[in-house]
Amino acid sequence: MSKSILVLRSPAKLNLFLHIVGRRTDGYHLLQSVFQLIDWCDTVTLKIIPENEVRRINPIPGVSPEQDLVVRAAKLLKNFCKFEGGVEISLQKEIPMGAGLGGGSSDAASTLIGLNTLWNLELDQATLASLGLQLGADVPFFIYGQNAFVEGIGEKFQGIELEKRDFLVIFPRQGIATASIFQAPELTRDHAQITIDGFLASPWSDLSNDCQAVAMRICPEVKQALDWISRAVPGSKPRMSGSGSSVFAVLDPKTDPAKLENLLQTLPQGWIGRIVGGLNKNPAYNLISSE
Repeated sequence: MSKSILVLRSPAKLNLFLHIVGRRTDGYHLLQSVFQLIDWCDTVTLKIIPENEVRRINPIPGVSPEQDLVVRAAKLLKNFCKFEGGVEISLQKEIPMGAGLGGGSSDAASTLIGLNTLWNLELDQATLASLGLQLGADVPFFIYGQNAFVEGIGEKFQGIELEKRDFLVIFPRQGIATASIFQAPELTRDHAQITIDGFLASPWSDLSNDCQAVAMRICPEVKQALDWISRAVPGSKPRMSGSGSSVFAVLDPKTDPAKLENLLQTLPQGWIGRIVGGLNKNPAYNLISSE
């Protein structure tokens, strides 16, 4: 008997580093990064309904259906397959919006993966990733579903195995427009390239984020959050994830989590902080064929 309801956990991600290694003639930046899945998750619930429509229940206040990535994902898949049927979608948000942790892209990916199963569409990973790219640059990564070494403009990734580590993540509640960073004239655009083997030889070393200096100028809260982590976890060498504004530190296995949880209670008002664990795969990984 086929399922009529599917509940999926949609993980956030961290950019363990971000190097900008060049720029294409069309203005897009060429980068290198490692995307690390973490167990800070939203929950997407999909329920088959008899009506031929996409129905969103408990929508996010201030987010229209035209902006809602789970609605857009469902309609895109439905139109692509000319599917005659419907779905009711609910989304429980835990990943902060505007934090630069990929929550919206992950939710969209879960919607595509889940409906591919519920509607028995049997689309492969490559097809779903191609659809996902129409929704956002990070959606194919979450469909790919594994930690990855990323290159190009973010469309080339190769799966990697990472030692399981915990991270301290802080979102200072102040978003940054990605375009404002990549348009900044002082942005570093000629970082020397590294190899996968070079990264894996020392994955938790003092890597950098080329967007960080610009982000700190645009959004002083980024520096404040980095300084907070440096004081709370001495020697942790925190950095920003992606284009921000979230920042993180890789935690030493000997770190006392109880002590750190107590420190998180002293965060400035409105900030969000969490200790998270690394994931090897998207929880929805086994729902999709790679062939």
